Amino acid sequence: MTKPAILRREKLISADHEAMLSLCGQNNSRLKLIERTAGVELHVRGNEITIEADQSGLDLARAALEQLYGFALRGKPLASDDIVRAVKVLRADHTALLREIFSDTVLVPRAGRPITPKGVVQKQYVDMVRSDDIVFAVGPAGTGKTYLAMALAVRALLDKTIKRIVLTRPAVEAGEKLGFLPGTLEEKVNPYLRPLYDALGDMLDPERLRKLMEDDVIEVAPLAFMRGRTLNDCFVILDEAQNTTGEQMKMFLTRLGFGSKAIVTGDPSQSDLPRHIRPGLREAVELLDGIRGIGIVRFTDADVVRHPLVQEIIRAYDARDRAVQRERDAISAAREAATGPSEAGDPD
Repeated sequence: MTKPAILRREKLISADHEAMLSLCGQNNSRLKLIERTAGVELHVRGNEITIEADQSGLDLARAALEQLYGFALRGKPLASDDIVRAVKVLRADHTALLREIFSDTVLVPRAGRPITPKGVVQKQYVDMVRSDDIVFAVGPAGTGKTYLAMALAVRALLDKTIKRIVLTRPAVEAGEKLGFLPGTLEEKVNPYLRPLYDALGDMLDPERLRKLMEDDVIEVAPLAFMRGRTLNDCFVILDEAQNTTGEQMKMFLTRLGFGSKAIVTGDPSQSDLPRHIRPGLREAVELLDGIRGIGIVRFTDADVVRHPLVQEIIRAYDARDRAVQRERDAISAAREAATGPSEAGDPD
């Protein structure tokens, strides 16, 4: 029989009334977020916060409150969604320094809040891109892989460390082929590149973006257009790389020239390639892991930065996929046991 958790209490006292109000939020809204995310009870009285939780929850809430209070003292309180992520970061590592993560500004877009890492893995990703020439960002949707890559590319262009940005992705979706789609080639490929255009639109003034694209300083093109090129002094992003074949991935990676960086993003579990084709992303990550100058960062569903339900949806589908794979493995093992290894390997 499991022993009930022993509840403990600890008081934190604020010496700065304004910082305390900022930490708590209107009607204690920010404290309620910490309560729900950390699984603790928080009680406020004047400039005093009492934490009520088991030892693990108490340690987590204390670490969160102390570091978030530090942001408030500096006049930089975090937004509500950042508070939730901050607690999740500290749950994974109580010693994590939120200031190093949330204060690392990648880009200040034309509107909205500065783009910064939203967690430990995103921070690792940003640091890896700064230090390595090729980075693979692998993991589920909603983890910020592509958006952060775009922000890093725009930052490099504005800092003049590169001369051009090239954004590309394979034109493969759910088995459709371009030849069967109506319209000109540009009309056919534009839907596949729309997410890249949208991200650019968030980060740059429309007139400036239009001029940069007209001058080919920023190029958005399907992956097939990369063949035969050498890309010098460029920041190159290959998005949706789970839909590349091995040959396409090799072709892309060998386009990289001097003074260039490349980021490859994708979710291996979401490939739209025919089942008999091995995805190039998975193969490249296996082949290139450990090579100096090539970084690989792996995101999980815990790193999802969209609506909290997205995380639950991803977990549900992943559980389904694992169950299906176990069933297939069991069927294959049973067939092999019944027919023998030589016959089991026969496609007929």
